[in-house]
Amino acid sequence: MERRPRFNVCLCVCALLLLAAPSALAQKASVPDTSGHTALEQEVINEINFARTRPAEYAAYLEQLRPYFSGKEYRRPGRPGLLTEEGTAPLEEAIKFLRASKPLPALGVSRGLCSGARLLVEDQSATGATGHKGTDGTFCEQRAQRFGSWQGDLGENLTYGADSARERVLTLLIDDGVATRGHRLRILNPSYKVVGVACGLHQMGSMCVINFAGGFNDGPARPAAGQKGAPAPKLPAGARRF
Repeated sequence: MERRPRFNVCLCVCALLLLAAPSALAQKASVPDTSGHTALEQEVINEINFARTRPAEYAAYLEQLRPYFSGKEYRRPGRPGLLTEEGTAPLEEAIKFLRASKPLPALGVSRGLCSGARLLVEDQSATGATGHKGTDGTFCEQRAQRFGSWQGDLGENLTYGADSARERVLTLLIDDGVATRGHRLRILNPSYKVVGVACGLHQMGSMCVINFAGGFNDGPARPAAGQKGAPAPKLPAGARRF
């Protein structure tokens, strides 16, 4: 049996073989494709918007996971068992939360947020590191600020593993082992209006960086901190990362 590793990010370890194919409903909830997106990036956006716009229907996918749990052990068909931290408690909590949630508008895609997310993907694809802090010491707010300015709150979810877009979003919604359930709350936060997603190779399989904001004004790319011509950091409040 495998034990789920602990990081201050969500490691997408659920391999839900029956749920891997995106549904027609997910396509209806999607936003127009953005030039330069990979298939996985667009699918993650589609799944997030499906969960936001049709939360009660999305809860049905979580309900299909119940038979795979035995106490804290999660046994996926044809794959090694996984030892979760909380068992079915966060799963049932997520189902209840989605069933009670009102539909939210789909998130628009922000080019600037995508570019900021891409910086962390490029960094960690090369180093194999995990977590929200880049090797240059930056967090999501500094990375996003290089490509424009945001309104309201700014938040970041991370996933690592060899999972489909749906598996990643389901795992973020369950949020096993995260006391605040911050990943779930961020996906279903009505104050967020735009999203930026970047995915790439990682030693754990692949990784996706998902940045949310209340709005984002794209601007010309700025030099990274420490590079010639880089402005002194001036970071507005409101960043949320888990």
